[in-house]
Formats: sequence, C-alpha cells, structure tokens
Amino acid sequence: MSLAYLVNQHPKCSQSFIRREILAVEAQGIPVKRFSVRSGEDLIVDPADQAELEKTRVILGVGALGLAQAVLKTLIRNPIKFLKALRFTYQVGAKSDRGLPVHFIYLAEACVLKGWLQREGVRHIHVHFGTNSTMVAMLCRALGGPTYSFTVHGPEEFDRVTGIGLKAKIKHAAFVVGISSFGRSQLYRWCNHSEWDKLHIVHCGVDDAYLTQPVGTIPEAPNLVCVGRLCEQKGQLLLVEAIRRLVAEGVPCHLTLVGDGEHRGPIETLIQQHQLQNHIKITGYATGDQVQKYILNSRAFVLPSFGEGLPVAIMEALALGRPVVTSYIAGIPELIKPGQNGWLVPAGDVDTLVGALRQVLSTGIDQLEQMGQRGAEAVAQEHNVHTEAQKLKRLFDTCLF
Repeated sequence: MSLAYLVNQHPKCSQSFIRREILAVEAQGIPVKRFSVRSGEDLIVDPADQAELEKTRVILGVGALGLAQAVLKTLIRNPIKFLKALRFTYQVGAKSDRGLPVHFIYLAEACVLKGWLQREGVRHIHVHFGTNSTMVAMLCRALGGPTYSFTVHGPEEFDRVTGIGLKAKIKHAAFVVGISSFGRSQLYRWCNHSEWDKLHIVHCGVDDAYLTQPVGTIPEAPNLVCVGRLCEQKGQLLLVEAIRRLVAEGVPCHLTLVGDGEHRGPIETLIQQHQLQNHIKITGYATGDQVQKYILNSRAFVLPSFGEGLPVAIMEALALGRPVVTSYIAGIPELIKPGQNGWLVPAGDVDTLVGALRQVLSTGIDQLEQMGQRGAEAVAQEHNVHTEAQKLKRLFDTCLF
C-alpha cells in the first residue's frame, strides 16, 4: 500500500520543489510512487533530477499502441464503469478549452495510470497543478481508480477555471491544497461553501540545502540576480528596461538572469538593442548548486512577475539571506514584508521597479544583511519542507488508512 504523485512533467528543472516535497513525504514514512504524463529528460541538468527521473514512470512513454491497449483492457474488464467514465469525459471535455479529442486522450492516459496504480497497490494519488494531470487523475478515479488530491499553484488554474474544469476537479477530490492564503481564497470562489473544509494550505518548501547553507557576507559589488523561467509572466523584459534606465543614470549594476525559456530570444534582442551585454548575463538552465552560487553572489534577488502563485525562487533567495524585490501580487505579500526583508512593487510598474533597485544598490551592506536575516527566519518558520510534509502526511493519512 502506497501513495503516488502525478505531475504533467516530472522531474522538471524549474520544479525542484516537487522533488523536495516527495522526498520529505517519504521521510515521514510514506512510500511514494512517481508518475509523469510526459517526459522532460532532455531538459534535465541537475543530478538530483536525474536520480528522480529513474524512479518515474511516464504515461505517454507507452506510445499510441500502449494507450489503445489500456483502453481496450479497461473496457473489457469493466464495461459499465468505462462507459460511465466516457460519458463523464464528454461532459467535462465539451466545456473545456482543449476540446473533446484531447480529453479522450486524457481518458486513455487514465486507463494506463489505473492499471499501474492497481498493480502497485496505490491507495491515493496526489497531483501538482490543477491542469491536465489532475484531469487524468480525476478520470482515473471515475474508472474506479484510487482517490486523488491536488495542489493548485496559480495563476494558470485561476485564469482558466472553466476551461480546465476546476469546479469538477475540486468536487471529486478528497482534498485540495493551496500554496498560500491567497491561493486558497481563489479556490473558495470556485466551489460550493459546503466544500470549503476540503481546502487546505500547505506551503511549498525549501530543504536543508538552503536552510543550513552559510549565507556569508553580502558582496559590495552591484550584482542583482533573477531566477526563473524566461517567459512573459516573469517580467524579465521589464527588468531589462529597468537596468537600461539605471545604466543611463550612471548607476553601477549587473544583472544575472538564471534560467531559460520561450522568451529568451526577445530578452537577448533587447539586451543587444540597448548594448547591455556588459550589464546583463543569461546563464541558461542551472543546477541547484549553481543557482545557490548565483544568489549568494548577489546583493538582492529580483522577480518582477505579472502572474504568480508564490515563487519558490523567492523562498530560496530569502533562505540564503538575500533580500527580495518583487511584485505585489497573489501570495507574495504573505512572505515579503516591505522594509523588513525586501521591496514590493506594483506589477508592470517600471518606474517603481527602478526606484526599488536604486534603493537596493545604495543601501548599506549591514542593512541588507539584516533584511536577509529576517527573510531567512521567515522562510525557516513558514516554508521548511519537512514541516510542510508533516501537514501533507496528516492529509494523506485520512485517505490511506
């Protein structure tokens, strides 16, 4: 008897917090089976993610023939259950933004997953992100599979409530997790108040690699760092513009963008257009150890996002004793306190962002270190992965025993 985790793509370099959570849950005495809808092995750079990949079974790895065989076996073994699940798939798929054909594929994936879970003796499955992977878990349940729960991060789930069938997913789940008070409040909006008692808060967490890491002295050099996928919602284009203005003012500064993604091209073009090659560096994907070094080499961490849940990268930076400049959105103000451990700016406001960065670069090292220390204390108290795993264990126990 065991627990399973399902993620759309696992492991993934930008989602190391899921790997940490699984390991912390296992440390609580619950064995965990790992499943992924698709493989992301081509993008793995961290040895810890490579080790996680070897423990993970990939549903789409069975190929089209494997999906068809799973559907046929499920239909033969329990035709009534399958036809009911097919009808349910039609109902949710007809209202979705992905369409019916895609949802029939989700049903086939659910057939594969159900067979694997039965053979492994899995009693409950937990999913990260309330999008397609949770749909697969819900359809697996409709086929007679185990109970499921899921963690909602945002903002995608809240942007596409009807399109992803969020209401149905909450209704049929054993419980649902929000990663912040804000996140849970958004879940309150999309279910009946009689279901509110199944909505819980479990923070994403950092582990001992961050909590026990000596932070050292913040460097005098005017280094800033931003860690995150290079995409529109993270706001890196506005960050490049902010650096351009500071450079034009004659303010010494250097920004390291740690990560990669679909927006790398436009960001590089803007850097070249404004001749900022000596002021901005893009590293591409980095290992966990490399990310730590980049953060420790900075005066502050910057993330001017437009849409977030509560970024784990912010927690990592605070745990390493670096104050944070970020946007006043979603769950971020629950962790970042202006004047205490960082600066909050309105999302999309370049003028205020420039002002905050100017303050970071002109603030004395002693004050920055005090802010970093308060940030590290907040993370240790609210985002310790072992403490959060204990909360999950209590929820899982209600499903497993």
